[in-house]
This record gives sequence, structure tokens and C-alpha cells, in this order.
Amino acid sequence: MMAKEFVKDITSMDEDFAQWYTDVVTKADLIDYSSVRGSMIIRPYGYALWENIKNELDHRIKETGHENVYMPLFIPESLLQKEKDHIEGFAPEVAWVTHGGSEELTERWCVRPTSEVLFCEHYKNIIHSYRDLPKLYNQWANVVRWEKTTRPFLRTLEFLWQEGHTCHATDEEAHDETKRMLEVYADVCENILAIPVIKGQKTEKEKFAGAKFTYTIESLMHDGKALQSGTSHHLGDGFAKAFGIQFTDQAGNLQYVQQTSWGFTTRIIGAMIMVHGDDRGLVMPPKVAPTQVMIVPIAQHKEGVLDFAYELKDRLSKSVRVEIDASDKKPGWKFNEYEMKGIPLRLEVGPKDIEKGQVILARRDTGEKIIVSMEELDEKLNQILDDIQKNIFQKASKHREERTSIASNLDHLKNNLETKPGFVKAMWCGNRECEDKVKEETGATSRCMPFEQEAVSDKCVCCGVTANQMVYWAKAY
Repeated sequence: MMAKEFVKDITSMDEDFAQWYTDVVTKADLIDYSSVRGSMIIRPYGYALWENIKNELDHRIKETGHENVYMPLFIPESLLQKEKDHIEGFAPEVAWVTHGGSEELTERWCVRPTSEVLFCEHYKNIIHSYRDLPKLYNQWANVVRWEKTTRPFLRTLEFLWQEGHTCHATDEEAHDETKRMLEVYADVCENILAIPVIKGQKTEKEKFAGAKFTYTIESLMHDGKALQSGTSHHLGDGFAKAFGIQFTDQAGNLQYVQQTSWGFTTRIIGAMIMVHGDDRGLVMPPKVAPTQVMIVPIAQHKEGVLDFAYELKDRLSKSVRVEIDASDKKPGWKFNEYEMKGIPLRLEVGPKDIEKGQVILARRDTGEKIIVSMEELDEKLNQILDDIQKNIFQKASKHREERTSIASNLDHLKNNLETKPGFVKAMWCGNRECEDKVKEETGATSRCMPFEQEAVSDKCVCCGVTANQMVYWAKAY
């Protein structure tokens, strides 16, 4: 009965996946809607989740030798226009400031959609010699992109992210940096968020505006749509030439720097929700869950129960993120609430459990209930949390495997996407015309040319000519 009462609050995934997603992000207290179109209020539970992700990534960024900085929010129009491909790529998404107070500005300012040009302006002033390289900078910030269609976390006018911007003496060093940071993103996705990813390179059409090439990690959502989960760009010397970022090399010659940029956003929270969630709500990976264990006292009005529960919280807080719900709401309501919020483990303790020297643990991922003695509790908690982390990764990997198919021609590709939405592996000749036609005919885009190539056919999925490049195709968020 309790499960039935609970489910009525959340639309079934199979009935309407988009509505299920909206229900989950609002009812699980991750966000609230703002009066500003396409923007969201990230509530404490959602922000704590982002902070945990941020901390994991920030630690890895610093471990690889990068320093955090902060750049201005506004970019003068003349500065943005210095790199032609870059401004053309971002023009439709730029928000402009035209007035300061009651005065019209002599030059428009854009609210940063990304900060390449600001970093370039700064690098020009501080880089002079090969001894100044490499420059490995990162910033945590908000950015604004004027999206037409929005959805919480996945696509909003304003979002939070980190953006790394680096300068190197050689093309090879910049290439190594581009790949290294993609591996950092993949590590966070797979080992922290339990989201399996495909690593590869974007096509020319899909690469970042102004980049030499773009590397990406792509993940697959429950509904069979792909989500770009992190990108790393080799910018070459295009920005350096536009901004005059030069250094004197060891031989005394003037050279342009080679640059990279890479970004990871709050969009990953949307990915986490859609990869792991179910009809009961969120499923939080233990490594980022704001609360890993929720203590629910049973018959808490009875003498000694609450005192015992609080003592237990103090004890467990040394090794896990633990909270207690000592409100006067019924246990059934609490069970449903914390299942919806995706808390990995629920700990139930009542008078009989205290008497027997045990507690009951309920797993969010499987629903399994486990009786654990007080002596074994600390050790068991960490073992079970590790097992939940592994289990949800394996479940997501299995789902991706089941939703990955192979196509040898356009009809086959179209049929695969209609009958079993997901990733479709197919060969591509490299021509933009074929890439455009696939999107026009099927609605799918090239997600990436994976680093791990397979010869799934010998002909282009679109035109039928000899092809040696395998591409992952999918409809995407």
C-alpha cells in the first residue's frame, strides 16, 4: 500500500519520461522553479550534491597541477569578436548588456557564455618566455547561454561549471593535456557518479567553435537518449594568433602558445538522475550522496529509542554522511520520502532491535533488507555502500550494452532508433553531407568517433562508399 501511495506522486518512466524527470527533480527537493525564464533555484539538497561532485573533480584538477582563478562575468563585444569562429559559434546563445543604470553603454557587454577570450587577454599579459609555460588554470563559475528550450540541469539559461584553460609550448603538450583532462572527467563519471561513458572525438561539425578538435565523453540515459557529459578541446594556436599570445622559446625565437579548454557542468546531475533513477525516484551513488545513511527511529516515542538513535548517529558520522529523521511523521512516510530522495541506505532501529543489539538496513538500489549486529555495523555499512556503488554502475553498463546496436545502412539505422532507442554503431565516410543526412532522416547526431574503433562494416551507413571510421549515433539531450 505504501509503495502505491508513493508512486502516485511520480509519473511512471515508461508512461512519460519527461514528466517523470520533472517530478523527480522537484519532489526530491533538488530544485525549484524561478521567475526568470529557463532558470532554476538549486535547493540545499541539490547544491550539496553539486558540492560533492565539485569537490571530487576539484581535487583531481589540482592533483594534475592546475590552479583555480576567477575571471569577470562580462566580456566587451570587441573582445569576443577577436576570434571569428568562436563568436559565430556562440552568437545565437549570447545575452547582451546594453545599459549600465540609466546610461546606454558605448559598447555592448556579453554575459559570459564561456571564458576563452578573457583568459586569452590575461595570458597575453603574463606569458613572455618558455619559462612561463605551461599555464594551467581553472575556474569554477556560472555561465549564461540563451537557450530556447530549457529543462532543469540539462539545459538552462544559467548553469554552474568549471572551465579549464591552459597554455603550452608545443602541440604535443596541448594534445596530452586535452586527453588527460578527458580521462579525469571519465574517472569522475564512472568511479564517482557510477555513469559508464564512451570516450571519443567529436566530428568537425560537432566540435567546439574555434577548436582544432574536441574530445568528449558520452553517456546513455534510461530512455535511450545520449547526453554529452564532458568535453575537452585542443584549441591549437587560433586564439593565440587572434590575441597575440607569444613566448620566446629556448632558441630565442618567438612562438605562439598552444591552448586547451575543458568543461564539466551541473548538467551531469541530470545525467545521474536519468541513468540511475527509477519509478520510486532518485538513486544516488553513495560516493556523492549528500546523505549516505538515513536513520529512521521506529516507535520513537518509547523510552530510550531516540537517545539510542542519536548516539548511533554520532558514532556513524565518523565514517559516513549520516542524518536522522526524528520528526513526528509516520515511519511509512519517512521510508517513501528517503527512497524518493535516493538515499543509498536507510537504517531502522526500534525497541526490539535495541534489545537484540541490531539494526535493519534497507538498500535503495535493490530494496533488500539486511539485519546487522551493532558490533559489525560500521564495517558492514561501508561494505554495503561500496556494493551499491558497484551495483548501480553495473546496472547502467548492462542497460547501455542492451541499448547499443549496429547498423549497416540508413534504413537499418532508422529502424534501430525507432524500435530500440540507444547508441547505434555505424561506419562513416567522413563527409559532412552524410552526417547531415543522417540527422535529417533519423533525428540522430554523431555522438563521437570512439577511441576504441571497431570495423562493424566496410561501408558508410549513409552513402555506401568505403568507410573506415566507426561512429556512435544517437538522439540526444
